[in-house]
Amino acid sequence: MAASFQPDRVSVIVVNYNRSDLLNDCLRSLLEQRYGDLEIIVVDNGSTDGSPAMVAREFPSVRLESINSNQGFARANNIGFGLSSGEYLITLNNDTIVQPDFVEQMVAAARQDDRIGSVASLMVFHDRPWMVNSAGVSVDRLGIAWDRLGGHPLGDAQRAGWVFGACAGAALYRRRMLEDVGLFDEAYYCYLEDVDLAWRANLRGWRFRYQPAAVVRHVHSATAGEHSPTKRYLLSRNKIRLLVKNYPTPDFLVYLPLIVVYDIALMTIGALLAGRRLPIRSRLATLAGRLVGLTRIADALEARRQVQSRRTMSSSEVLSLLEPIPTPAEIAARYRHLVPDHFLPSVAQS
Repeated sequence: MAASFQPDRVSVIVVNYNRSDLLNDCLRSLLEQRYGDLEIIVVDNGSTDGSPAMVAREFPSVRLESINSNQGFARANNIGFGLSSGEYLITLNNDTIVQPDFVEQMVAAARQDDRIGSVASLMVFHDRPWMVNSAGVSVDRLGIAWDRLGGHPLGDAQRAGWVFGACAGAALYRRRMLEDVGLFDEAYYCYLEDVDLAWRANLRGWRFRYQPAAVVRHVHSATAGEHSPTKRYLLSRNKIRLLVKNYPTPDFLVYLPLIVVYDIALMTIGALLAGRRLPIRSRLATLAGRLVGLTRIADALEARRQVQSRRTMSSSEVLSLLEPIPTPAEIAARYRHLVPDHFLPSVAQS
């Protein structure tokens, strides 16, 4: 983390890869923020579409850090964290547009309590601004993580409150929390690294606040694509690490048989429902991700030893943060708004 810490400053980190068009809109919305001491950092992941030149030309006040190759979302944000100097650090996807009081509202929520380690925003779909994209992150006792209230009307997401975690597409992190629990785990590359960070922070007693007044319009999965083989593979692979690393015993051992049964059933159902609507590569990506994740169990177990040795919450306290075991219909409902024609190929990714 940066040594030149500024107590009133907010550092916004935007990771970009080959989407100069979206990045331009995102940065323009950041320059309209009402918050006074704002530091904007763009970490470009080896773009070849002229993104770095566009930032240098159009946004001279923005700090630009260019990487030679695509290092992934987790590592790129960690690089941004290291360059930052603010008391609070905001991660923001390049496919977002924030309202003028976004930073102001996020900081106001964080300052309500010193134990608030992170703040989740209200993310709405860019093409469906009446619909919630994310109102924080939830995790159930099967270890399935999803965007809280995704697909709900805005009226359902107007109450502030405590949540399991924040979607890193538009989240605020307290510097002291990151110094305590660590940054994003770069082994994830991208996807679920924000859930991993939230889980580690919860294990250390930090709290997550949802702030509905901080509104972000989001072009969902603009870079990778919602049902692309890459996204499906990474989500599937990373789930293994997420659970092995963070789910505390003895509850993990209690729920593990049910987790395995649900996982196999959901992958099978997801493949059947996808049918011919998805290329064969996409349908096989989930299985490939699981298999690769299993080959990396040893590394996940080593990470688990480190995480669990620093846990300050009891197992029962952690379990109380997880949502009850869902029915298959409840799982399907979490993703229905992301799937055309209401078939559910993505359910087995979670």
